[in-house]
Amino acid sequence: MRAVLALENGLTYEGVAAGATGETTGEVVFNTSLTGYQEVLTDPSYAGQIVTMTAPQIGNYGVSGEDEESRGAQVAGFIMREESPMASNWRADGTLRDYLVRNNIVAIAEIDTRALTRVLRSSGVMRGVIATGDISAAALVERARQGAKMEGADWVKAVTTASPFDWTPKHAIQGAGDPQGPGEFIVEPQRRAGKPLKIAAYDLGMKWNILRRFTTHGCDVRVFPATAPTSELLATKPDGIFFSNGPGDPAALPYVVKNAEDAVASGVPIFGICLGHQVLAQAMGGQTYKLKFGHRGTNHPVKHLETQQVEITSQNHGFAVDAASLPKDVEVTHLNLYDHTVEGLRHRERPVFCVQYHPEASPGLHDADYLFRQFLDEIEKRS
Repeated sequence: MRAVLALENGLTYEGVAAGATGETTGEVVFNTSLTGYQEVLTDPSYAGQIVTMTAPQIGNYGVSGEDEESRGAQVAGFIMREESPMASNWRADGTLRDYLVRNNIVAIAEIDTRALTRVLRSSGVMRGVIATGDISAAALVERARQGAKMEGADWVKAVTTASPFDWTPKHAIQGAGDPQGPGEFIVEPQRRAGKPLKIAAYDLGMKWNILRRFTTHGCDVRVFPATAPTSELLATKPDGIFFSNGPGDPAALPYVVKNAEDAVASGVPIFGICLGHQVLAQAMGGQTYKLKFGHRGTNHPVKHLETQQVEITSQNHGFAVDAASLPKDVEVTHLNLYDHTVEGLRHRERPVFCVQYHPEASPGLHDADYLFRQFLDEIEKRS
């Protein structure tokens, strides 16, 4: 079936439908990862976005229920150069097309994703529409122009958990993958004999692997909605508080920033990732801004300023922290080597630190896993 992608700047691309039929609108972005398309599809940070995969073929290893990063598919739409009709992996339980249809994700293939990516890099990400069937490309351009902008948008309420829940060992086992495979993590013993550390985690659009990593490091995690007041988390007497990744504009989340301010004031050790990093930056006095085309991929080099080591990181964000806005009691700990944007922060006096990238995604393979240990070390220093 025919499919068309239309951008708000008037450009249109005709290809073939590769998922569900229908029409979808969102911010068109690109991801440079060679693998991990199912993790991308199920990452809540992509809510409201149409994701372009820059790798030339997508879907060759199919999909597996063990690789889900959330409760289901989250992207607004999906764009590929070539869709693999086969699932060449013993772990696969279906093809990518079957998955997209089953999850009602409108997708387009057989377009020049290199040309599209060049447009997004030079002009910046923009609103777009994918539609299948016989429809006017000019009409789709107008619909793209009428679409909601990501600036000022609160997508967290659309993806956060409805009520608190405990992350159990059963959750941790689900999605662990092949325990003998190259993605195996080193499992550490519980850090306290007979008493696991208790983490209260804000779900701003959390990826499951963050919770798996906490479990691997010997923690019990209770997950809370983004709207839960900090007093509710503190009532459980947590050893540490975590702010997760998530979608949308961090400047549009005053209720989350207020929770972060209260958490910082409590003195309980705090760790944040991605949107959690941006929210904590605001809570500590900083500001955020929108990047031209964002950072989305699994090969982004980040320098840890304290050690001068370079980490190969996984990233997915369209906003960043303004370094010039930070007060003197907050220091930058990590920098992106592509554009020198802020990738990590630490409060000089309080037990608070955060990173913009995703240490749980492990493209390095374990380049950034030390951040989880650092968080637990900070907790134990105060025990």
